Amino acid sequence: MITLHHLEHSRSLRILWALEELGLEYEVKFYKRLPTYAAPPELKNIHPLGKAPVLTDGDLVIAESAVILEYLQATYDTEHTFKPQNPKDLMQYNYWMHYAEGSLMPYLVMTLVMSNVPKHVPFLIKPLANKICDGVKGGFINPRLKEHSAYLEDYLSQHDYFAGDFSFADIQMSFPLEAASARAGLDASYPKAWAWLQRIHARPAYQRALEKGGPYKMGA
Repeated sequence: MITLHHLEHSRSLRILWALEELGLEYEVKFYKRLPTYAAPPELKNIHPLGKAPVLTDGDLVIAESAVILEYLQATYDTEHTFKPQNPKDLMQYNYWMHYAEGSLMPYLVMTLVMSNVPKHVPFLIKPLANKICDGVKGGFINPRLKEHSAYLEDYLSQHDYFAGDFSFADIQMSFPLEAASARAGLDASYPKAWAWLQRIHARPAYQRALEKGGPYKMGA
């Protein structure tokens, strides 16, 4: 039996979505975040790092979204519906599966950290913390996020999806683009990327995943 260990407001939604696209039977175990927004310690009973998502299938314990998606596709997508087979699209599939967390998400995580640091420092040094964090965002993070947003907009102006037809690469890319729309200015001023977000959100399997997954702050 497949079990997804699902943390609210997290990357876990991508795996719920993939399970729904595949039409598989599965169980979901829900975990709520702590007041600090950290994952609860119970997740360490499943995986030593205590992170989500984690998927178990029989004796297998699988972590990391891209690895889980690759496992589900290789094991259960017998018609190769969600992974392209022609070499050109397959190269794009592999690229975007790595790009999502390797190239784009680090800057989005840094944005979140820099926005939260001033909230957790003593009142007397809050102005200094704000100045430093704003400087890091303005001088380093934001220019690079604008480059990535322009890059994605250009790519999606030429492609409806990231690797030919809809694939698990689109599921993998959903979280960083949702995060970018939530905290990095990716909005309707990037019409092709924005249209892609609306397109994937309209998929019935995505809607079912949202319904089953509970609270989800986009790209939190």
